[in-house]
Amino acid sequence: MSKQGITSRDESFSDWYNDLVKRAELAENSPVRGSMVIRPNGYAIWELMQRALDDMFKATGHVNAYFPLLIPMSFFAREAEHVEGFAKESAIVTHHRLAQTKDGLGVDPDAKLEEPYVIRPSSETIIWHTYKNWIQSYRDLPILINQWANVMRWELRPRLFLRTTEFLWQEGHTAHATFEDAEHEALTILNECYARFAEEWMAVPVLKGVKSKNETFAGADHTYTIEALVQDKRAIQAGTSHHLGQNFAKAFDVTFTNKEGKLEHVFATSWGVSTRLIGTLIMMHSDDKGLVVPPRLAPIQVVFLPMGRDEDIRKLTYAKSDELATLMRGHGVRVKVDKRDQLSPGFKFNDWELKGACIRVEIGPRDLEGGTCVVARRDVGEKVTVAFDQLADYIHAQLDAMQHDLYARALAFREANTFRVDTWEEFEACFAGEGGGGFVVAHWDGTDETEAIIAEKTKATIRAIPMTPLHPDDVKPGKCVLTGRPSTQRVVFAKAY
Repeated sequence: MSKQGITSRDESFSDWYNDLVKRAELAENSPVRGSMVIRPNGYAIWELMQRALDDMFKATGHVNAYFPLLIPMSFFAREAEHVEGFAKESAIVTHHRLAQTKDGLGVDPDAKLEEPYVIRPSSETIIWHTYKNWIQSYRDLPILINQWANVMRWELRPRLFLRTTEFLWQEGHTAHATFEDAEHEALTILNECYARFAEEWMAVPVLKGVKSKNETFAGADHTYTIEALVQDKRAIQAGTSHHLGQNFAKAFDVTFTNKEGKLEHVFATSWGVSTRLIGTLIMMHSDDKGLVVPPRLAPIQVVFLPMGRDEDIRKLTYAKSDELATLMRGHGVRVKVDKRDQLSPGFKFNDWELKGACIRVEIGPRDLEGGTCVVARRDVGEKVTVAFDQLADYIHAQLDAMQHDLYARALAFREANTFRVDTWEEFEACFAGEGGGGFVVAHWDGTDETEAIIAEKTKATIRAIPMTPLHPDDVKPGKCVLTGRPSTQRVVFAKAY
């Protein structure tokens, strides 16, 4: 265990993750089973994610709205695949009042609802009920709406950020006149928003692809996904974009008059990312010392640590730190000056390593005399002496370098842990033991049965059918790694969260 109180990744990746989330004060378990309290340090990361994604959505023509948390149960019965996909995860509201009973406060039996409500696991049904009132003509299309909300899915094996009963997300729901328009929308979100955000903001390289039928969103025609490979060689589904075809429009009888005057059902998409992205970020970049956050999403990019045993000296180092912090804020940098007198410099160093500040700036009495400060980057650790008048340029350069270097390191890790196999023995060997995993690229015969057998034998699932082959040979015909039957192309398997 590290001096920050975190189990090492080599000892137990699962314990390391749980320790880090709690010790870095990102989140903690709540009294509600499977639901978490997101602490300010964690929520600040989510706010930065929201801000960047929301700007992307609006730049591609989308607007925000809000729809009810409670959905009439009858709405779910209208789309069979959708209700089947969420039935086992749904929480139901059946009464609207409490009352005092002989055993204390309880449900008032006289307050039973005429129709139960489902606490939204996703909002397709209530949104499509609403869209029916908004759409009459092709002139009303497209509708491009996003919602920032919370949802509830009754989770059997909760894990902070990765799988919780209640979580925060955004869900886009759009309506279009043609299949092609909806397809363009689904791909725009995948490529211009989700993949770009993951790689440029999160410094997380992602594999873009189509989900197999078994992994497709309930009620969708097809699902696009971005998949990340984290440090324990497991995959995380970081975002999905669904082409819903006309399924929900038919279920809710949402039609429009086209340019030729004919009545048609609209085409739809839905797409979403959640606070799972924070879990992805942690598992991708952090280390045994604590949290490592790419600068574009770091709540504290630079922390100043003024030092000095004498109170008069501390006043001087505090004043200089405040001056430099004001300068950096003017350059758009998120800054904190740590003035906790009761704590030693060593404790503060460890604390800010744990909490993921990108750059640490130390200012002591000797630094004041020399007109310099000592700077250390979180992901490198090496200390560098920098003149006060050069600090702004140096910090900007280091923040850019850290963003770039984290992505490059993550990409190198993925490439080193991507394997192409042709035999079942090779396939099984990739996933054997606790340390087994990675992206395994292999032929598959395209059947649900083979996919299920592979998952049962190895716990590995098809993460994506790549939209762009990882290697030119991946799209050449071959033989299924399990059955030996013909296969048109290789797909990507992995164990996943």
